[in-house]
Amino acid sequence: MMSNTNSSCSQPTKFNLVQVKGAWTRQSEPCQLTEGRLSDANIYENKSDHGVSWTVVSPIVFTYRVIQCKNILDPSNDTLLWGHIGDEEVKGTLSNSKPVKRFVVIDETVNQLYGSRLRQYFEAREVAHKILPLPTTEENKCMELVTKILEEVHEFGIDRRSEPIVAVGGGVCLDVVGLAASLYRRRTPYVRVPTTVLAYVDASVGAKTGVNFAGGKNKLGSYVPPVATFLDRSFFQTLPSRQISNGMAEMLKMALMKHRGLFELLEAGGRKLLRAKLQSCETSNSSKQEDNATALMRIAIETMLEELAPNLWEDDLDRLVDFGHLISPELEMRVLPALLHGEAVNIDMSFMVYVALQKGLLTADEKDRVIQCMLGLELPVWHPDFTLALVQKSLKERLRHSAGSLRMPLPTGLGSAEIFHDTIEDNIFCQAFQKWTDELSSSWNK
Repeated sequence: MMSNTNSSCSQPTKFNLVQVKGAWTRQSEPCQLTEGRLSDANIYENKSDHGVSWTVVSPIVFTYRVIQCKNILDPSNDTLLWGHIGDEEVKGTLSNSKPVKRFVVIDETVNQLYGSRLRQYFEAREVAHKILPLPTTEENKCMELVTKILEEVHEFGIDRRSEPIVAVGGGVCLDVVGLAASLYRRRTPYVRVPTTVLAYVDASVGAKTGVNFAGGKNKLGSYVPPVATFLDRSFFQTLPSRQISNGMAEMLKMALMKHRGLFELLEAGGRKLLRAKLQSCETSNSSKQEDNATALMRIAIETMLEELAPNLWEDDLDRLVDFGHLISPELEMRVLPALLHGEAVNIDMSFMVYVALQKGLLTADEKDRVIQCMLGLELPVWHPDFTLALVQKSLKERLRHSAGSLRMPLPTGLGSAEIFHDTIEDNIFCQAFQKWTDELSSSWNK
């Protein structure tokens, strides 16, 4: 048998794609477009002695809106129905077509509080609607809930282009509905209406969807952003204080990673804002000056969007928003339902602050200020199930799923951070863990 050691492999030829009268055709570069529409996609053709291969490069662009609003359930407010549409002409055309339909998935607890108002809203607007209450808790965050939603959507019938599925609830509800929407007819638009602080500043403004699987948190999921997220702080008025505190942990995360001003807002007025359930205080100059609650929520959203928008699909694994999420997923799943998500994240952040101290990235005074801020927000800073063995297991898992690099975000000051790729010495973790336990274990309330 003869082997051809001189088989040629030419440089790939780049083709543009042009549509004329409905048909797409390839045109080699440079492309002189005289008619038709040019696609952003390209095809690269490579010929060799073994045959021909084609590489397709097709950019995907998602556009979604995040809208802060007031009184979203007031029938005079258009946001819930048409806020996801930026084009006024399209909005007018759709709003005049009858009947308007909406399928809504709502958390069971939220339904007890706001379900009647939601129904009154749709009735006042003459909207054909189906409202599906579900037990969207972390323990129930599974594919069975997704299947239930899909069965109900199919039976109700929606136009997958003009009738988005609406999710009203906390982060679990938004995640589950997002996954269902991404599966129904391969992708159906959906709208997020967060009703918890945690969902408001975290789950609602990104692209991730998911459910728990095989004992792991969010092991099944997709990256499909909503067409819009509608943010209304008035929902917080019916939340227990613990749920407010839970969400403020994610604000603190963003503060520690990249915004000293946000940290100082939480440090100085966090407990007062917690007591006020993050509602604005009407003052004589409120129209001229942003109050602390409004500033806090705005900065939290802006900093989160800055980190998420360039990396929606997490192609880049260097993510500051992963701070507090190294050991917390294991801890949260292990002790369900004892800890809320933000509480588990805060315990992780508390430990990592001690790692940063041990590594010489933070001063003892900075560490104390962070811990006092956490306690002021009524967040747990230590837990008996957060063991050194759990730390080591979590680090090993992260290393296995992070392309061989640990990628650990750590604070380097109050409002600044760095992502460390090198493996941090075991003695750093051991010493930090011992100091953390010695100083904070007494804070744990059984």
